Amino acid sequence: MTTILCLQELTSEQQEAVRQAAPEASIIFGRKPETEDQAFREAEIILGWDARVKSIALQEGAKLRWVQSWSSGIDSLPLDLLEERGIMLTDASGVHARSVSETAVAMMLGLSRGIAAAVRNQRTGLWESPDTLAEMNGGTVAIVGAGEIGREVARIARAFDMRVIAVRRSGGPMPEADVVYETSRLDDALREADYVVNILPLTGETQHLFHAERFAVMKRTAYFINVGRGATVRTEDLVEALNKGMIAGAGLDVFEQEPLPADHPLWAMPNVILTPHNAGGLTVRNGERLVKLFLSNLELYLSGHAADLRNLVDYKKRY
Repeated sequence: MTTILCLQELTSEQQEAVRQAAPEASIIFGRKPETEDQAFREAEIILGWDARVKSIALQEGAKLRWVQSWSSGIDSLPLDLLEERGIMLTDASGVHARSVSETAVAMMLGLSRGIAAAVRNQRTGLWESPDTLAEMNGGTVAIVGAGEIGREVARIARAFDMRVIAVRRSGGPMPEADVVYETSRLDDALREADYVVNILPLTGETQHLFHAERFAVMKRTAYFINVGRGATVRTEDLVEALNKGMIAGAGLDVFEQEPLPADHPLWAMPNVILTPHNAGGLTVRNGERLVKLFLSNLELYLSGHAADLRNLVDYKKRY
């Protein structure tokens, strides 16, 4: 009998949907201390993640064959060990596209329209406007890592009559963009952009992709938004670029070190918006989309079509 271990909190309706999708399986719901270690050893399918997956379910003799991640980013998982054990990993790519894209655009508006500065001034009753304000309308946005989230950002940007540059590893077409550049042309995109939205996953190729030289080619009036992965940016170089006025500001949801230390200089910068890695947070709709993805993949897995699972991670590419 197949054992399914659901570590994420599901509604009663969602739990029933899982039961109906796998009527012959043994299903355990809940991430609780009292969940017995034996459940991790017996689980063939795990929805979600916690430390006991690595310490128990990935050890010799365990029955794990497939993990459905609750997150789009999987760089924190033990990918080498998962690959070594021959375990399939599917991520939640695309599930958080709406919420992450809304955060990115909110940061773009908050910075360009002076809202971030106004919120800071509100605390002290300071009636002051930034020296310059910008408009998104008619501007150019470069979306670096133009997958599902990037497509959503592009769709919203088009509503602001923006020119959209998509930067993709494949260089393949994206209908929502005006032009697509391969990653080899990243610097060209940065030179043209009024807003740079980084949505890249963390891989060997993308680590510290944004560094001093990259910020140097950006417009001094441009804004840098990071809703991808923190380590794709060399933080000290970003801080220096902001201090020297090499770029106009930044909106950051992700960081090399999380939580961001309380004494980090980014906290005090007036031209920076910081959010605590919650752009892809578990909204009700995100939860619904995740369960829908899991159920779709579960049907494929149980019917013998595991190779067709959606969002199957390529361990060589690390995404």
